[in-house]
Amino acid sequence: MDSARPDDGVTATATEAAAVGLSVVDVAVIGAGPAGLAAAVTVAESGLRVAVVDNGRQPGGQFWRHPDEGAVVESGPDRHHDQNTYTDLRSRFDRARRHAGLDYQPATQVWFVERPDPSGADPQSSPFVLRLTGAGDVDDRTRRPSAIRAGSLILCPGGYDRQLPVQGWDLLGVMAAGGVQAMLEAYQTVAGRRVVVAGTGPFLLPVATSLAEAGVDVVGICEANALTSWLPHVSGAIQVPAKAVDAAGYAATLIKHRVPYWTRTVISAVHGEDEVRSVTIAAVDPEGRVKHGTERDIAVDLVALGWGFTPSLELVVALGAETRTDVDGSLIAVVDDSQRTSVQRVYAAGEVTGVGGAVMAVCEGTLAGLTAAADRGRPTARGAGERRLRRRIARSRAFAMAMHRAHPVPRLWHEWLTDATIVCRCEEVTYGDVRHACDVLGADDARSMKLMSRTGMGWCQGRVCGFATATLAAVYGDDLTADTLRSIAKRPLCAPVTLADLADLADLADLADLDRP
Repeated sequence: MDSARPDDGVTATATEAAAVGLSVVDVAVIGAGPAGLAAAVTVAESGLRVAVVDNGRQPGGQFWRHPDEGAVVESGPDRHHDQNTYTDLRSRFDRARRHAGLDYQPATQVWFVERPDPSGADPQSSPFVLRLTGAGDVDDRTRRPSAIRAGSLILCPGGYDRQLPVQGWDLLGVMAAGGVQAMLEAYQTVAGRRVVVAGTGPFLLPVATSLAEAGVDVVGICEANALTSWLPHVSGAIQVPAKAVDAAGYAATLIKHRVPYWTRTVISAVHGEDEVRSVTIAAVDPEGRVKHGTERDIAVDLVALGWGFTPSLELVVALGAETRTDVDGSLIAVVDDSQRTSVQRVYAAGEVTGVGGAVMAVCEGTLAGLTAAADRGRPTARGAGERRLRRRIARSRAFAMAMHRAHPVPRLWHEWLTDATIVCRCEEVTYGDVRHACDVLGADDARSMKLMSRTGMGWCQGRVCGFATATLAAVYGDDLTADTLRSIAKRPLCAPVTLADLADLADLADLADLDRP
């Protein structure tokens, strides 16, 4: 990319832009997981300039997480689930980097997005400007850009583990199920030798299976819902038969390792002084009430908690795109049948449009890439190919809805808490503090609860406790609506930013007089 293309109105060359840390592209893709990889290669193969920004240090995202490619690791990337899809996407991604000038920015986050000026001469074609973290944190001698100027955006930020507080969950040795899996896949490291996996949803199965195969003593899986919860949703479940094959494989491995699977069971408390020593598990009714007399203690040194996943909505909300609540209570981006959001030239794919797994994410990412390329005037292979993508997305979405309905967060989960239970670990806000904010100070929605108790105001900015805070607000006042969840997801800055990143803004001001695409 020696210079900007003559037909897009850019007068600044790439060299001039790079001198002050600016990358100029047609389309910027946020995220390099299944959806982001699919979107990026699709756009790049249409002939457009693409930049990919990803928080990870190598492509693959959470689903295709793998050991450091610069190190010699015996297990290597062949451990990927759906290896063929990853291999194909990764080959195309690397080829686009070599031959199509795809600009890949790993270990980088977007901390702010400047939207096109609506009062400008042509707001429909003026660019977005992405402010990036870590421009100086590089292993080579090439300066990374501190901003990207892009005509269109494809948001594929993925999601993260949804967590619910429980007494003792702040002890050393209590981890998100996804974190336990990530340590094992990326670093071949187990965080403990005797573990209990708990929460709800199919993801508990691969976590327990991986740990058992790694030699960890998996004392049991606590599933909060019953297997019969799938019966009313069989029509959705059969839309993706491969999921049943996966489940059968996990079940066979767990049987081989003699791992118990306890349904309608939760961890009601975690015990220990500085680290986990044991947990109390208990049977619950369909609403989530603990059945007193069923409690029993189990000695463990690791607890893996997983209550599904929450989409990463910071950029969607920051851009003002329309959102809604999904069937699992998560806030998600609203898209049309071509992955367009309500903001012109902004597209979304993957978990951000609803948690549904990697197969659906790849299809949505591909469709978003085709749409973005076509909207920028590039000829793409559409027609029958797009119809097949939409059918696969519809089937995957039907399965995802069935999964969410069969594995809901128990409605009365808050009854497991005591006044001393930490709700916000960053600010050490207890359940008693939250109740005080509601009962005494009059907080009746998530925003006022946050202001009066400081829950969600710490380092993670509510990413860990946000869903719990919103659902507690629904218990004590405000309904769990899209507005409630948006108030939790909205942040002035989308990622932590350093003073060095802010200092780069002065350099970027040097480009203010240059024409924009």
